[in-house]
Amino acid sequence: MKRTCRIETPLGEMIALAEGDALCGLWFVGQKYAPHDTAEWTPDRDHPVLADLRRQLADYFAGRSASFDLPLAPRGTPFQTAVWALLRTIPPGSIVTYGALARQVAAKRDGRVPSAQAVGGAVGHNPISIVIPCHRVVGADDSLTGYAGGLDRKAALLALEKGLGLT
Repeated sequence: MKRTCRIETPLGEMIALAEGDALCGLWFVGQKYAPHDTAEWTPDRDHPVLADLRRQLADYFAGRSASFDLPLAPRGTPFQTAVWALLRTIPPGSIVTYGALARQVAAKRDGRVPSAQAVGGAVGHNPISIVIPCHRVVGADDSLTGYAGGLDRKAALLALEKGLGLT
């Protein structure tokens, strides 16, 4: 059964989704690629995974912790899930380019380097914002590009992780 709750954050309201004992989704309300078919989702703020998520997000936004310890079950293609797994290895406060991430994907898979655009598509469809830190991926010149939640939020999340607080 799909359980959901809304979470207020300093960067706007988010919607979380858990299935079974794992987090499957976390989106800013109105962000690109957020699901629209939510009729079968059951509100349940007390679901253990969602309660843990709320606590960990509060710590994250307060600057007390930039890491998350939650069971995750993002749904995507094998390529997408490989990219999302690599996103989780980017340390808080660090950034990596789409091209560098493409080379990491190649090293973990068959050796063929996917295009930075293909990696960008997978990064953009990350269903678990912040927890799977797609905001830590930048353009070749370290420019802020391609965040489904909006570039202002991406800049704010990176600033928070660098200890600069929310901008």
